[in-house]
Amino acid sequence: MSGEGLRIGVLGCADIAARRTIPAVRAAGLRLAAVASRTGEKARAFGDRFAVEAVTGYERLLEREDVDAVYIPLPIALHERWATAALEAGKHVLVEKAATATAAAARRLTALAADRGLLLMENFTFLRHAQHAEVRRLVAEGAIGRPRLFTGEFGFPLADRSTIRHHPELGGGSLLDAGCYPVRAAQLFLGDTVSVLGSTLGMDADAGVDIAGTALLADADGLAAQCSFGFAHAYRNTYALWGESGRISLSWAFTPPASTRPVLRIERQDHVEERTLGADDQWANTLRHFAGLTARPAGHAREHERIVRQAALLEAVAGRAHTTG
Repeated sequence: MSGEGLRIGVLGCADIAARRTIPAVRAAGLRLAAVASRTGEKARAFGDRFAVEAVTGYERLLEREDVDAVYIPLPIALHERWATAALEAGKHVLVEKAATATAAAARRLTALAADRGLLLMENFTFLRHAQHAEVRRLVAEGAIGRPRLFTGEFGFPLADRSTIRHHPELGGGSLLDAGCYPVRAAQLFLGDTVSVLGSTLGMDADAGVDIAGTALLADADGLAAQCSFGFAHAYRNTYALWGESGRISLSWAFTPPASTRPVLRIERQDHVEERTLGADDQWANTLRHFAGLTARPAGHAREHERIVRQAALLEAVAGRAHTTG
């Protein structure tokens, strides 16, 4: 069927699904077919909230013929299991980032999706916000000369240790939860040849997860990227490109609400300029993009390659890290 009529089921009643994804499904003009939870009470409460049919048990939702695709906002450690089940049931899959905890899992899932002729896409909604296209346009036009360094920072204070972010068995830790954003953003400018040169991870010894980190990346031409992230920081959500003749930065790079008009800043030796950009709904844009790709099998391979490369980079960041704490 065409992407326009895509019928989406939601596996899990996560907060991100309630706040962002379900409203975006409807804003994008798609059909929310059903929501599922492991418990009937939670499923019914979610169903009542969004006036949609509720299903008890993820398996039952995957059996439904009125579901063409599923959105998976479960803990990272459960992504591979339920994405596999969804693909085997013949459903396209939009999975929250990080899509997998390992590169091997990413390869298994993308191979299965390709074998079944289905789309597997990682839900990095920021990629579909118009502000990044504007940055790339300005860089390509020479606004800062040849880029020399990308810096990306995403961190926020998280004192509550009861969340899944502090449980290693659920795929917790700041690298997979927050670090994945600047690492993915770096690839907008460093491209497919990016590799990890080194990294640090600060550990919470009691919880057994990383709560802070920095990774140094580089591409084949020498453009470097410094990606910093964590849960032990004041809030920061930005990236910048430093070039031979200037610097360009975004003030709210990864999670701007649909009504926000982001500010882009250009700095040169004798010139500082701030441009207020147009508001954009990156969540609705992502759902439209996902739906459109389900109807274009030729575009699946590129999304699958991106998932594997991202997982491999995150795995390399963890594997090469000097740890403290």
